[in-house]
Amino acid sequence: MSHAYVVGQMTVKNPEKWAQYRGQVLATLTPWHGELVFRGRQVQALAGACPHPDIVVIRFPTLADAAAWHNSPAYQALIPLRQEAAEVVLLTYEA
Repeated sequence: MSHAYVVGQMTVKNPEKWAQYRGQVLATLTPWHGELVFRGRQVQALAGACPHPDIVVIRFPTLADAAAWHNSPAYQALIPLRQEAAEVVLLTYEA
């Protein structure tokens, strides 16, 4: 069975606002069966360069669930806070 993954790469600009965002975002995943796989901080680039030191990976059952989560009113309401808190690139992958 394939899954969809949302991968976020970020650079935190405001740690306090980032903590507020992180404290609210997990609840938005539940209706779409999203699961936090991991959060981490880049230690070393083995090849190439990534401009953002932090990463998050979220698994969803399908790409449609990932899109529905991102477009949901609950998550959309958090985007202004996210934009104040960090520079973020969000990507979807299917595996």
